[in-house]
Amino acid sequence: MQQLSAQDAQFLYLETGNNLTHVMGVNIFDPSTAPKGKVRFKDIIAHVESRLDCSPVFRRRLLRLPFDFDHPYWVEDEFFDIEHHMFHGRLPDPGDWRQFCIHLSRHFSRPMDMNRPLWDMYVIEGLGRIKGLPKGAYAIATRVHHAAIDGASAMHFFSALTDKNAKGTPAIDLAPARSAPATAPSALTVLNRALASNLQSPVKMASTLLRFSPAIWSAVRHSFGPGGQRGSKVPQTRFNRPVSPHKVFDAAIFRLDDLKQIKAKVEGATINDVVLAISAGALRKYLQHHGELPEAPLVAIAPINARTSHGEAETPGNRLSAMSVALPTYADSALERLRLIRDTTSHTKAAKSGISARLMTDLSKHVPAATLAGVARLVAGGRFTSRFCNLFISNVPGPQKPLYMNGARMVHTFALAPLADGMGLFIATPSYNGEMSFNIISDREMLPDIEFLRQCLEESCAELLEAQ
Repeated sequence: MQQLSAQDAQFLYLETGNNLTHVMGVNIFDPSTAPKGKVRFKDIIAHVESRLDCSPVFRRRLLRLPFDFDHPYWVEDEFFDIEHHMFHGRLPDPGDWRQFCIHLSRHFSRPMDMNRPLWDMYVIEGLGRIKGLPKGAYAIATRVHHAAIDGASAMHFFSALTDKNAKGTPAIDLAPARSAPATAPSALTVLNRALASNLQSPVKMASTLLRFSPAIWSAVRHSFGPGGQRGSKVPQTRFNRPVSPHKVFDAAIFRLDDLKQIKAKVEGATINDVVLAISAGALRKYLQHHGELPEAPLVAIAPINARTSHGEAETPGNRLSAMSVALPTYADSALERLRLIRDTTSHTKAAKSGISARLMTDLSKHVPAATLAGVARLVAGGRFTSRFCNLFISNVPGPQKPLYMNGARMVHTFALAPLADGMGLFIATPSYNGEMSFNIISDREMLPDIEFLRQCLEESCAELLEAQ
Protein backbone atom coordinates (compact mmCIF):
# COMPACT_ATOMS: atom_id res chain seq x y z
CA MET A 1 0.00 0.00 0.00
CA GLN A 2 1.54 3.30 -1.08
CA GLN A 3 0.04 6.74 -0.61
CA LEU A 4 1.02 9.83 -2.56
CA SER A 5 3.05 12.39 -0.68
CA ALA A 6 1.63 15.87 -0.25
CA GLN A 7 4.09 17.19 -2.83
CA ASP A 8 3.01 14.56 -5.37
CA ALA A 9 -0.68 15.08 -4.67
CA GLN A 10 -0.57 18.83 -5.18
CA PHE A 11 -0.04 18.28 -8.90
CA LEU A 12 -3.40 16.54 -8.99
CA TYR A 13 -5.09 19.28 -6.99
CA LEU A 14 -3.57 21.97 -9.23
CA GLU A 15 -4.88 20.41 -12.44
CA THR A 16 -7.74 22.19 -14.19
CA GLY A 17 -9.35 21.94 -17.62
CA ASN A 18 -7.16 24.75 -18.95
CA ASN A 19 -4.03 23.74 -17.09
CA LEU A 20 -2.96 20.11 -17.21
CA THR A 21 -0.10 19.05 -14.96
CA HIS A 22 1.71 16.37 -16.91
CA VAL A 23 5.20 16.66 -18.36
CA MET A 24 6.38 15.43 -21.75
CA GLY A 25 9.81 14.35 -22.94
CA VAL A 26 10.44 14.26 -26.70
CA ASN A 27 13.31 12.20 -28.08
CA ILE A 28 14.27 12.14 -31.76
CA PHE A 29 15.92 9.00 -33.17
CA ASP A 30 18.02 8.15 -36.22
CA PRO A 31 17.02 4.67 -37.47
CA SER A 32 20.10 4.29 -39.69
CA THR A 33 21.99 2.67 -36.76
CA ALA A 34 19.22 0.09 -36.16
CA PRO A 35 19.24 -3.41 -37.70
CA LYS A 36 18.42 -3.05 -41.41
CA GLY A 37 18.13 0.70 -40.82
CA LYS A 38 14.48 0.56 -39.79
CA VAL A 39 12.44 0.49 -36.58
CA ARG A 40 8.80 -0.60 -36.63
CA PHE A 41 6.12 0.52 -34.22
CA LYS A 42 5.64 -3.03 -32.94
CA ASP A 43 9.38 -3.18 -32.21
CA ILE A 44 9.06 -0.11 -29.98
CA ILE A 45 6.08 -1.63 -28.14
CA ALA A 46 8.02 -4.86 -27.55
CA HIS A 47 11.03 -2.92 -26.26
CA VAL A 48 9.01 -0.85 -23.80
CA GLU A 49 7.17 -3.98 -22.65
CA SER A 50 10.52 -5.61 -21.84
CA ARG A 51 11.39 -2.70 -19.52
CA LEU A 52 8.12 -2.35 -17.60
CA ASP A 53 9.57 -3.73 -14.35
CA CYS A 54 12.15 -0.92 -14.19
CA SER A 55 9.70 1.57 -12.74
CA PRO A 56 6.46 1.20 -10.78
CA VAL A 57 5.07 4.15 -12.75
CA PHE A 58 4.28 1.87 -15.67
CA ARG A 59 1.67 -0.39 -14.05
CA ARG A 60 0.04 1.54 -11.22
CA ARG A 61 -2.94 3.87 -11.33
CA LEU A 62 -4.45 6.34 -8.90
CA LEU A 63 -7.14 5.64 -6.34
CA ARG A 64 -8.52 9.07 -5.51
CA LEU A 65 -10.71 9.51 -2.44
CA PRO A 66 -14.07 11.36 -2.27
CA PHE A 67 -13.74 15.10 -1.56
CA ASP A 68 -9.95 14.63 -1.34
CA PHE A 69 -10.31 14.01 2.42
CA ASP A 70 -6.91 12.28 2.23
CA HIS A 71 -4.20 11.99 -0.38
CA PRO A 72 -4.72 9.40 -3.15
CA TYR A 73 -3.16 5.94 -3.20
CA TRP A 74 -1.21 4.11 -5.88
CA VAL A 75 -2.79 0.77 -6.78
CA GLU A 76 -1.90 -1.84 -9.36
CA ASP A 77 -3.92 -1.59 -12.56
CA GLU A 78 -5.43 -5.06 -12.84
CA PHE A 79 -6.49 -4.35 -16.42
CA PHE A 80 -3.14 -2.97 -17.57
CA ASP A 81 -2.61 -3.23 -21.34
CA ILE A 82 0.44 -1.60 -22.87
CA GLU A 83 -1.43 -0.86 -26.10
CA HIS A 84 -3.65 1.57 -24.19
CA HIS A 85 -0.49 3.64 -23.63
CA MET A 86 1.26 3.42 -27.01
CA PHE A 87 0.14 5.48 -30.02
CA HIS A 88 1.40 5.94 -33.54
CA GLY A 89 1.09 8.84 -35.99
CA ARG A 90 2.80 10.76 -38.74
CA LEU A 91 3.72 14.40 -39.09
CA PRO A 92 1.30 16.04 -41.52
CA ASP A 93 2.50 17.98 -44.55
CA PRO A 94 4.62 19.98 -45.05
CA GLY A 95 6.46 18.09 -42.32
CA ASP A 96 8.76 20.96 -41.34
CA TRP A 97 9.96 22.11 -37.91
CA ARG A 98 7.00 24.46 -37.40
CA GLN A 99 4.54 21.67 -38.15
CA PHE A 100 6.38 19.42 -35.71
CA CYS A 101 6.11 22.03 -32.94
CA ILE A 102 2.38 22.48 -33.62
CA HIS A 103 1.87 18.70 -33.58
CA LEU A 104 3.64 18.36 -30.23
CA SER A 105 1.73 21.31 -28.76
CA ARG A 106 -1.62 19.75 -29.64
CA HIS A 107 -0.66 16.39 -28.18
CA PHE A 108 0.66 18.02 -25.01
CA SER A 109 -2.60 19.98 -24.61
CA ARG A 110 -4.75 16.82 -24.48
CA PRO A 111 -5.78 15.46 -21.06
CA MET A 112 -4.39 12.14 -19.92
CA ASP A 113 -6.63 9.19 -19.02
CA MET A 114 -6.68 9.45 -15.22
CA ASN A 115 -8.24 5.97 -14.89
CA ARG A 116 -5.09 4.25 -16.17
CA PRO A 117 -1.40 4.41 -15.24
CA LEU A 118 -0.35 8.01 -15.79
CA TRP A 119 1.92 7.72 -18.82
CA ASP A 120 1.72 7.27 -22.57
CA MET A 121 3.99 7.29 -25.61
CA TYR A 122 3.32 8.74 -29.02
CA VAL A 123 5.57 7.67 -31.88
CA ILE A 124 5.70 10.34 -34.60
CA GLU A 125 7.11 9.46 -38.02
CA GLY A 126 7.74 11.66 -41.04
CA LEU A 127 10.41 13.96 -39.59
CA GLY A 128 12.86 13.47 -42.44
CA ARG A 129 12.08 16.84 -44.04
CA ILE A 130 13.07 18.82 -40.95
CA LYS A 131 16.36 20.59 -41.54
CA GLY A 132 19.26 18.96 -39.69
CA LEU A 133 17.50 15.66 -39.00
CA PRO A 134 18.59 12.39 -40.62
CA LYS A 135 16.52 10.57 -43.22
CA GLY A 136 13.78 8.47 -41.66
CA ALA A 137 14.01 10.25 -38.31
CA TYR A 138 11.14 9.74 -35.88
CA ALA A 139 10.21 11.07 -32.45
CA ILE A 140 8.85 9.47 -29.31
CA ALA A 141 6.83 11.87 -27.16
CA THR A 142 6.44 10.42 -23.65
CA ARG A 143 3.92 11.98 -21.28
CA VAL A 144 3.99 11.30 -17.53
CA HIS A 145 1.82 13.02 -14.95
CA HIS A 146 3.77 15.26 -12.58
CA ALA A 147 2.13 13.51 -9.63
CA ALA A 148 4.19 10.45 -10.53
CA ILE A 149 7.52 11.97 -11.45
CA ASP A 150 9.83 15.01 -11.21
CA GLY A 151 12.80 16.09 -13.32
CA ALA A 152 15.35 13.84 -11.62
CA SER A 153 13.15 10.72 -11.54
CA ALA A 154 12.07 11.49 -15.13
CA MET A 155 15.69 11.19 -16.24
CA HIS A 156 15.86 7.75 -14.58
CA PHE A 157 12.52 6.81 -16.13
CA PHE A 158 13.71 7.67 -19.64
CA SER A 159 17.17 6.18 -19.08
CA ALA A 160 15.57 2.84 -18.13
CA LEU A 161 14.10 2.68 -21.63
CA THR A 162 17.34 3.39 -23.46
CA ASP A 163 20.56 1.53 -24.26
CA LYS A 164 24.18 2.67 -24.33
CA ASN A 165 24.86 1.11 -27.72
CA ALA A 166 23.04 -0.13 -30.82
CA LYS A 167 23.39 -3.73 -29.61
CA GLY A 168 20.84 -3.20 -26.86
CA THR A 169 23.02 -3.00 -23.76
CA PRO A 170 20.87 -1.21 -21.15
CA ALA A 171 22.02 2.31 -20.29
CA ILE A 172 21.45 1.74 -16.56
CA ASP A 173 21.04 -1.17 -14.17
CA LEU A 174 17.70 -2.81 -14.92
CA ALA A 175 17.14 -4.35 -11.52
CA PRO A 176 13.41 -4.39 -10.69
CA ALA A 177 12.32 -1.15 -9.11
CA ARG A 178 12.18 -1.11 -5.33
CA SER A 179 8.74 -0.01 -4.31
CA ALA A 180 6.13 -0.76 -1.70
CA PRO A 181 3.35 -3.07 -2.92
CA ALA A 182 0.62 -1.00 -4.54
CA THR A 183 -2.29 -2.88 -3.04
CA ALA A 184 -5.63 -1.16 -2.60
CA PRO A 185 -6.27 -0.16 1.03
CA SER A 186 -9.41 -1.23 2.83
CA ALA A 187 -12.11 1.34 3.59
CA LEU A 188 -11.29 1.07 7.32
CA THR A 189 -7.58 1.71 6.68
CA VAL A 190 -8.37 4.75 4.56
CA LEU A 191 -10.69 6.17 7.22
CA ASN A 192 -8.27 5.59 10.10
CA ARG A 193 -5.32 7.10 8.24
CA ALA A 194 -7.35 10.15 7.15
CA LEU A 195 -8.61 10.81 10.69
CA ALA A 196 -5.15 10.41 12.19
CA SER A 197 -3.61 12.70 9.61
CA ASN A 198 -6.15 15.46 10.12
CA LEU A 199 -5.97 15.29 13.94
CA GLN A 200 -2.18 15.24 14.14
CA SER A 201 -1.47 17.81 11.42
CA PRO A 202 -1.57 21.02 13.56
CA VAL A 203 0.76 19.56 16.20
CA LYS A 204 3.27 18.23 13.66
CA MET A 205 3.27 21.50 11.70
CA ALA A 206 3.99 23.52 14.85
CA SER A 207 6.81 21.14 15.74
CA THR A 208 8.33 21.49 12.28
CA LEU A 209 8.22 25.29 12.44
CA LEU A 210 9.93 25.29 15.84
CA ARG A 211 12.60 22.88 14.61
CA PHE A 212 13.44 25.07 11.63
CA SER A 213 12.90 28.48 13.24
CA PRO A 214 16.65 29.40 13.54
CA ALA A 215 17.24 28.50 9.90
CA ILE A 216 14.10 30.37 8.82
CA TRP A 217 15.22 33.51 10.65
CA SER A 218 18.69 33.28 9.10
CA ALA A 219 17.21 32.92 5.60
CA VAL A 220 14.91 35.91 6.10
CA ARG A 221 17.75 38.04 7.47
CA HIS A 222 19.97 37.19 4.49
CA SER A 223 17.17 37.68 1.97
CA PHE A 224 16.19 41.13 3.22
CA GLY A 225 19.53 42.33 4.45
CA PRO A 226 22.33 43.97 2.45
CA GLY A 227 22.64 42.28 -0.93
CA GLY A 228 19.22 40.69 -0.67
CA GLN A 229 16.24 41.32 -2.91
CA ARG A 230 14.58 43.81 -0.58
CA GLY A 231 11.90 45.80 -2.24
CA SER A 232 11.82 43.57 -5.28
CA LYS A 233 8.44 43.45 -6.97
CA VAL A 234 7.13 41.06 -9.57
CA PRO A 235 6.10 43.19 -12.57
CA GLN A 236 3.02 42.49 -14.61
CA THR A 237 3.70 40.99 -18.06
CA ARG A 238 1.68 39.36 -20.83
CA PHE A 239 2.60 35.99 -19.27
CA ASN A 240 0.84 36.73 -15.99
CA ARG A 241 -2.75 36.16 -17.05
CA PRO A 242 -5.03 33.12 -17.00
CA VAL A 243 -3.87 30.47 -19.47
CA SER A 244 -6.02 28.81 -22.11
CA PRO A 245 -6.08 25.05 -22.88
CA HIS A 246 -4.12 25.73 -26.08
CA LYS A 247 -0.37 25.52 -25.51
CA VAL A 248 2.46 26.38 -27.92
CA PHE A 249 5.98 24.98 -28.14
CA ASP A 250 9.28 25.81 -29.82
CA ALA A 251 12.93 25.11 -29.03
CA ALA A 252 16.48 26.22 -29.74
CA ILE A 253 19.51 23.93 -29.44
CA PHE A 254 22.88 25.14 -28.14
CA ARG A 255 26.25 23.40 -27.78
CA LEU A 256 27.26 22.79 -24.17
CA ASP A 257 30.82 23.82 -25.08
CA ASP A 258 29.47 27.26 -26.04
CA LEU A 259 27.64 27.55 -22.72
CA LYS A 260 30.83 26.54 -20.87
CA GLN A 261 32.72 29.19 -22.82
CA ILE A 262 30.18 31.79 -21.67
CA LYS A 263 30.42 30.54 -18.08
CA ALA A 264 34.20 31.06 -18.07
CA LYS A 265 33.76 34.78 -18.82
CA VAL A 266 32.40 35.51 -15.33
CA GLU A 267 34.27 34.08 -12.35
CA GLY A 268 32.11 31.89 -10.16
CA ALA A 269 29.29 31.59 -12.69
CA THR A 270 27.59 28.24 -13.26
CA ILE A 271 25.90 26.67 -16.27
CA ASN A 272 22.58 27.35 -14.54
CA ASP A 273 23.56 31.03 -14.31
CA VAL A 274 24.24 30.99 -18.06
CA VAL A 275 20.80 29.47 -18.68
CA LEU A 276 19.21 32.27 -16.64
CA ALA A 277 21.30 34.93 -18.40
CA ILE A 278 20.36 33.67 -21.88
CA SER A 279 16.70 33.63 -20.84
CA ALA A 280 16.95 37.13 -19.35
CA GLY A 281 18.52 38.51 -22.52
CA ALA A 282 15.90 36.86 -24.71
CA LEU A 283 12.99 38.15 -22.62
CA ARG A 284 14.49 41.64 -22.65
CA LYS A 285 14.71 41.55 -26.47
CA TYR A 286 11.21 40.12 -26.86
CA LEU A 287 9.41 42.49 -24.48
CA GLN A 288 11.39 45.50 -25.68
CA HIS A 289 10.38 44.71 -29.28
CA HIS A 290 6.72 44.78 -28.23
CA GLY A 291 7.13 47.91 -26.08
CA GLU A 292 6.33 45.90 -22.93
CA LEU A 293 9.66 45.79 -21.06
CA PRO A 294 9.01 46.65 -17.38
CA GLU A 295 11.47 48.75 -15.39
CA ALA A 296 11.56 46.17 -12.60
CA PRO A 297 13.42 42.89 -13.16
CA LEU A 298 11.40 39.86 -14.17
CA VAL A 299 11.27 37.15 -11.50
CA ALA A 300 11.81 33.50 -12.38
CA ILE A 301 11.17 30.42 -10.26
CA ALA A 302 13.85 27.78 -10.70
CA PRO A 303 13.06 24.29 -9.33
CA ILE A 304 15.76 22.69 -7.16
CA ASN A 305 16.33 18.95 -6.95
CA ALA A 306 15.98 18.10 -3.25
CA ARG A 307 17.10 14.48 -3.56
CA THR A 308 19.96 13.78 -1.20
CA SER A 309 21.62 10.96 -3.12
CA HIS A 310 22.01 9.65 -6.62
CA GLY A 311 20.08 6.52 -5.78
CA GLU A 312 16.98 8.55 -4.93
CA ALA A 313 16.54 9.34 -8.62
CA GLU A 314 15.22 5.81 -9.00
CA THR A 315 12.33 6.63 -6.69
CA PRO A 316 9.25 7.96 -8.50
CA GLY A 317 7.48 11.02 -7.21
CA ASN A 318 8.64 14.55 -6.48
CA ARG A 319 11.53 15.77 -4.33
CA LEU A 320 11.47 19.43 -5.30
CA SER A 321 12.11 22.81 -3.84
CA ALA A 322 12.30 26.13 -5.63
CA MET A 323 14.39 29.26 -5.77
CA SER A 324 13.22 32.69 -6.94
CA VAL A 325 15.66 34.68 -9.04
CA ALA A 326 15.41 38.29 -10.16
CA LEU A 327 16.38 38.40 -13.85
CA PRO A 328 18.18 41.70 -14.66
CA THR A 329 16.16 42.35 -17.80
CA TYR A 330 16.77 46.08 -17.26
CA ALA A 331 20.54 45.75 -17.91
CA ASP A 332 21.88 46.60 -21.39
CA SER A 333 25.08 44.54 -21.19
CA ALA A 334 24.90 40.76 -21.65
CA LEU A 335 27.90 40.13 -19.38
CA GLU A 336 26.52 42.48 -16.76
CA ARG A 337 23.31 40.44 -16.72
CA LEU A 338 25.37 37.28 -16.15
CA ARG A 339 27.36 38.93 -13.32
CA LEU A 340 24.20 40.12 -11.60
CA ILE A 341 22.63 36.68 -11.89
CA ARG A 342 25.76 35.04 -10.48
CA ASP A 343 25.65 37.36 -7.47
CA THR A 344 21.93 36.76 -6.95
CA THR A 345 21.97 32.97 -7.26
CA SER A 346 25.04 32.43 -5.09
CA HIS A 347 23.41 34.45 -2.33
CA THR A 348 19.94 32.96 -2.77
CA LYS A 349 21.22 29.39 -2.68
CA ALA A 350 23.11 30.05 0.52
CA ALA A 351 20.22 31.86 2.18
CA LYS A 352 17.25 29.78 1.12
CA SER A 353 18.03 26.52 -0.55
CA GLY A 354 19.72 24.92 2.40
CA ILE A 355 16.48 24.81 4.35
CA SER A 356 13.71 25.25 1.82
CA ALA A 357 13.71 21.73 0.48
CA ARG A 358 13.46 20.09 3.89
CA LEU A 359 11.21 22.75 5.35
CA MET A 360 8.65 22.84 2.56
CA THR A 361 8.60 19.07 2.30
CA ASP A 362 8.10 18.68 6.03
CA LEU A 363 5.43 21.37 6.19
CA SER A 364 3.46 20.04 3.23
CA LYS A 365 3.38 16.60 4.84
CA HIS A 366 1.41 18.02 7.74
CA VAL A 367 -1.21 19.99 5.83
CA PRO A 368 -4.52 18.09 5.68
CA ALA A 369 -5.28 16.82 2.19
CA ALA A 370 -8.55 18.73 1.84
CA THR A 371 -6.81 21.96 2.91
CA LEU A 372 -3.92 21.41 0.52
CA ALA A 373 -6.36 20.69 -2.30
CA GLY A 374 -8.28 23.89 -1.53
CA VAL A 375 -5.12 26.01 -1.45
CA ALA A 376 -3.90 24.42 -4.68
CA ARG A 377 -7.17 25.36 -6.40
CA LEU A 378 -6.77 28.97 -5.25
CA VAL A 379 -3.25 29.04 -6.64
CA ALA A 380 -4.36 27.36 -9.87
CA GLY A 381 -6.98 30.07 -10.19
CA GLY A 382 -4.25 32.66 -10.57
CA ARG A 383 -5.13 34.68 -7.48
CA PHE A 384 -1.65 34.52 -6.04
CA THR A 385 0.72 33.11 -8.62
CA SER A 386 1.37 36.37 -10.47
CA ARG A 387 2.69 37.92 -7.25
CA PHE A 388 5.37 35.29 -6.95
CA CYS A 389 6.92 35.06 -10.39
CA ASN A 390 6.73 35.83 -14.10
CA LEU A 391 7.93 32.49 -15.42
CA PHE A 392 9.50 29.13 -14.63
CA ILE A 393 13.01 28.16 -15.77
CA SER A 394 14.07 24.56 -15.18
CA ASN A 395 17.51 23.08 -15.90
CA VAL A 396 17.71 19.27 -15.66
CA PRO A 397 21.12 17.79 -16.61
CA GLY A 398 20.93 14.66 -18.74
CA PRO A 399 23.34 11.96 -19.97
CA GLN A 400 26.33 13.20 -21.95
CA LYS A 401 26.88 10.03 -23.98
CA PRO A 402 24.87 8.80 -26.99
CA LEU A 403 21.83 6.69 -26.12
CA TYR A 404 19.93 4.20 -28.26
CA MET A 405 16.54 2.54 -28.39
CA ASN A 406 15.76 -0.40 -30.65
CA GLY A 407 19.22 0.19 -32.12
CA ALA A 408 18.29 3.72 -33.26
CA ARG A 409 20.55 6.49 -31.98
CA MET A 410 18.92 9.32 -30.06
CA VAL A 411 19.98 12.62 -31.66
CA HIS A 412 18.03 15.28 -29.73
CA THR A 413 15.92 15.61 -26.62
CA PHE A 414 13.25 18.18 -25.73
CA ALA A 415 10.91 18.73 -22.79
CA LEU A 416 7.49 20.28 -22.19
CA ALA A 417 6.23 21.26 -18.73
CA PRO A 418 2.92 22.54 -17.33
CA LEU A 419 1.89 26.16 -16.96
CA ALA A 420 -0.42 27.80 -14.44
CA ASP A 421 -2.86 30.68 -14.38
CA GLY A 422 -0.74 33.75 -13.75
CA MET A 423 2.42 31.97 -14.95
CA GLY A 424 2.11 31.37 -18.68
CA LEU A 425 5.74 30.85 -19.68
CA PHE A 426 8.03 27.89 -18.94
CA ILE A 427 11.59 27.57 -20.27
CA ALA A 428 12.87 24.00 -19.81
CA THR A 429 16.52 23.23 -20.59
CA PRO A 430 17.38 19.51 -20.61
CA SER A 431 20.87 18.59 -21.78
CA TYR A 432 22.05 15.53 -23.70
CA ASN A 433 25.28 14.40 -25.40
CA GLY A 434 26.99 17.76 -25.60
CA GLU A 435 23.98 19.95 -26.29
CA MET A 436 21.24 21.75 -24.37
CA SER A 437 17.81 22.54 -25.75
CA PHE A 438 15.95 25.65 -24.63
CA ASN A 439 12.28 24.65 -24.76
CA ILE A 440 9.61 27.35 -24.75
CA ILE A 441 6.17 26.36 -23.48
CA SER A 442 3.47 29.00 -23.38
CA ASP A 443 -0.12 29.89 -24.18
CA ARG A 444 -1.20 30.44 -27.79
CA GLU A 445 -2.81 33.80 -26.99
CA MET A 446 0.02 35.04 -24.81
CA LEU A 447 2.74 34.08 -27.26
CA PRO A 448 1.37 34.17 -30.82
CA ASP A 449 4.88 34.78 -32.18
CA ILE A 450 6.75 32.02 -30.35
CA GLU A 451 9.22 31.72 -33.25
CA PHE A 452 10.37 35.25 -32.48
CA LEU A 453 11.07 34.39 -28.83
CA ARG A 454 13.10 31.39 -30.03
CA GLN A 455 15.05 33.78 -32.27
CA CYS A 456 15.60 36.05 -29.25
CA LEU A 457 17.08 33.09 -27.34
CA GLU A 458 19.48 32.39 -30.20
CA GLU A 459 20.51 36.06 -30.39
CA SER A 460 20.95 36.26 -26.60
CA CYS A 461 23.30 33.24 -26.61
CA ALA A 462 25.27 34.70 -29.56
CA GLU A 463 25.55 38.03 -27.74
CA LEU A 464 27.05 36.35 -24.67
CA LEU A 465 29.47 34.34 -26.82
CA GLU A 466 30.72 37.51 -28.52
CA ALA A 467 30.88 39.61 -25.35
CA GLN A 468 34.31 40.62 -24.07
